[in-house]
Amino acid sequence: MNPIQEIKREISNKIINALKTAKSEDLLNFETIPEFVIEVPRDKEHGDFAVNVAMLLARQAKMAPRKIAEILVQKINIESNSHIAKVEIAGAGFINFFLNNNWLYSVPKTVLNMGEQYGKNENKTKKVQVEFVSANPTGNLHMGNARGGAIGDTLANVLERAGYEVEREFYINDAGNQIEIFTNSLEARYYQLLGYDVKFPEEGYAGQDVVDTVRNIIKMYGDKLVELDADTRRKSITEFALEEKISYIKETLEKFGIKYDVWFSEKELHENKKIDEVISYLKSKEYIYDNEGALWFKSTKFGDEKDEVVIRANGVPTYFAADIAYHINKFERGFNWVINIWGADHHGHVARMKGAVEAVGYNPEQLDIVLMQLVRLYRNGEIVRMSKRTGTLITLDELIDEVGKDAARFFFVMRSPDSHLDFDLELARKQSQENPVYYVQYAHARICSIFRQADNIGVKLKPIENISFELLKEEEELNLLRKISDFPEEIEASARSLAPHKIARYVLDLAALFHSFYNNHRVLSENEELQDARLMLMNITRITIKNSLDILGVNAPEQM
Repeated sequence: MNPIQEIKREISNKIINALKTAKSEDLLNFETIPEFVIEVPRDKEHGDFAVNVAMLLARQAKMAPRKIAEILVQKINIESNSHIAKVEIAGAGFINFFLNNNWLYSVPKTVLNMGEQYGKNENKTKKVQVEFVSANPTGNLHMGNARGGAIGDTLANVLERAGYEVEREFYINDAGNQIEIFTNSLEARYYQLLGYDVKFPEEGYAGQDVVDTVRNIIKMYGDKLVELDADTRRKSITEFALEEKISYIKETLEKFGIKYDVWFSEKELHENKKIDEVISYLKSKEYIYDNEGALWFKSTKFGDEKDEVVIRANGVPTYFAADIAYHINKFERGFNWVINIWGADHHGHVARMKGAVEAVGYNPEQLDIVLMQLVRLYRNGEIVRMSKRTGTLITLDELIDEVGKDAARFFFVMRSPDSHLDFDLELARKQSQENPVYYVQYAHARICSIFRQADNIGVKLKPIENISFELLKEEEELNLLRKISDFPEEIEASARSLAPHKIARYVLDLAALFHSFYNNHRVLSENEELQDARLMLMNITRITIKNSLDILGVNAPEQM
């Protein structure tokens, strides 16, 4: 258990004991102790931790929260060896705990013992699937895919650190209407590049990447496909293109630091009749009705604004029908928690998807959908326009080439998924502390430089039991220790709220505290005992920065 967890447990026990004592003395009347929260107040003047139990108990106790808080504070005993220095009441009835600094001196031992595992919780067993990107294999990966990739992979890393068993999955949309349009586009380009006067379909994929794929088809087959019957020709063209596109997606995402455990084909759902099965099941439960030849799912029964078509009048299943079958498959594979990363344009699909999950017998609370807002790229203060259909798209490959994997990933995950992201290409390329990822990486490199300097003058890191951490009394030193101690809690909070941007914010704050320390204090000095304590402080700062960057999928360079 890390120091913060120990202190929270101590505070929790003191609150519970105070409640029991107050009840036994007829000072408070309540049936059950509410699930209160112990959290860090925004204002440092309100202490290190605040507890909201008095507000939660007011209705049961039929008493004002502040009066409850006054009773509890009187019943809280603080032992001489406690980490708690004092307890006060604030506002309407928050109970604020102020700690002494002694507990901070146990932080280095915890970090050093765990090393690269620091922040990891091994106690959970829940099996989680994170499905993200899942781009149509009909074109290049764009900025939305890139942001979804960074968010999804970082979230998976966070969940793994929080102790979950995580699988990353890519859903290959290799069936349905977009594949029909893709095939039409490929076939038209094939004929055009061979010199035939063929009109390109109005709704077709007009990007240069389609032209490039068709050129590769011609390299393979020449004009031989012209002589084949239409079905064979179209099948050959599509299979070649899909294999090439999926290979490209895999290679590009691996360049971006993402490796999936499972690549799931939508086509398998069609071929294995899984969509037919789910429609039959929903019919048996009377969740399906016929209207003008189409089959509709009663999604309004589950809180949706309108019912949704699952089988079109021409007998072709909709994407929604395939999605229902796909989510059944996910739960059948034993996942306790299913997380999808979707673009914000899919927000209307959330309620009906959760409704469908409930309709087929699963708990909709086990499905979470993270909605991700759009990305706007800027260069020299001007928006870089993007259009998949016209081929003026900035691809993920181009972005990695221009700013590098580290900057791209950090920028994409730096903001909450539900906020719009303005991506400044010039800033991402800057080798200066204005660039957030450079700022953090430079902190890590600076610490490594301190250790190289120490090695050059024969100074070695002492065993931790020989170090007097009580010598660390400066505000910048104590701030670093406190921030480092927060790391496991930050991971828990990030996993719980599906908010990977919390880790980016955390490591930015940690780097800022390090730079503040570095600019105000020397590590290597004539005071050997203080030097030893500060070297270990630098060591655990380095470990925590690296562990944070590992979660973000960003390198921690030793030199810059």
